[in-house]
Amino acid sequence: MSSGISRLNGKVAIVTGAAQGIGRAIAMRLAAEGAKVAIGDIKEDVANRTAAEIKAARGEACAVKLDVTSLESAIAAAERVEREVGPIDILVNNAGWDKLEPFVESTPETWDRVIAINFRGVIHCCKAVVPKMQARGHGKIVSIASDAGRVGSMGEAVYSGCKGGIIAFSKTLARELARNNINVNVVCPGPTETALLQGVMEHQPKVLDAMKRGIPMRRLGKPEDLAGAVAFFVSSDADYATGQVVSISGGLTMVG
Repeated sequence: MSSGISRLNGKVAIVTGAAQGIGRAIAMRLAAEGAKVAIGDIKEDVANRTAAEIKAARGEACAVKLDVTSLESAIAAAERVEREVGPIDILVNNAGWDKLEPFVESTPETWDRVIAINFRGVIHCCKAVVPKMQARGHGKIVSIASDAGRVGSMGEAVYSGCKGGIIAFSKTLARELARNNINVNVVCPGPTETALLQGVMEHQPKVLDAMKRGIPMRRLGKPEDLAGAVAFFVSSDADYATGQVVSISGGLTMVG
């Protein structure tokens, strides 16, 4: 499996929520650039299919059961990857979930799930991976946030708060880990064609049309649009970039 570029030869990466959508595209891209990729996902059967696709294209991949809402699961997944594949060089925090609704109509049960997956999941996976990265003196971490965390988004109050939290958390982690040669960066998608977006917008077709009209490039993002930015941040090309946030949104948000 090759894209003509092999910036990640021999590197071991774990990508959360990588069975489908943006995570799958990221995993495919990292494998194409030579990484050994662990497909971390709660949907183990779908993760196995994604790993099989990568292997069929002559890449290296394995599926790992991972529930990011559980610190114990995150630690177990990281230990398995270290044991069966090798020391983890790259962590991509991609797993996410949302429910579109006005805040006043939302419930504590929804808040808890959104926070557990989108924010605590990032904390759990970093806690599982960072200590060994520190001991080895190198590592790359990229977290997928959202432009909702930079400028807000109607109907996504708690989700936006989580994504903004990821940005602040990552900047702080970048400062703390710079002395260990560990880079921590954030990629913020705009509206992207995924099963998650389709589920969120299932009963909101007018909102989806309005989104497209508001994007200067006049289209939704594709998962592959995000994968290139992640591949850059986890490669040696970004060795001097840390604590950075980049939007991949077709120009929807242009934050200085």
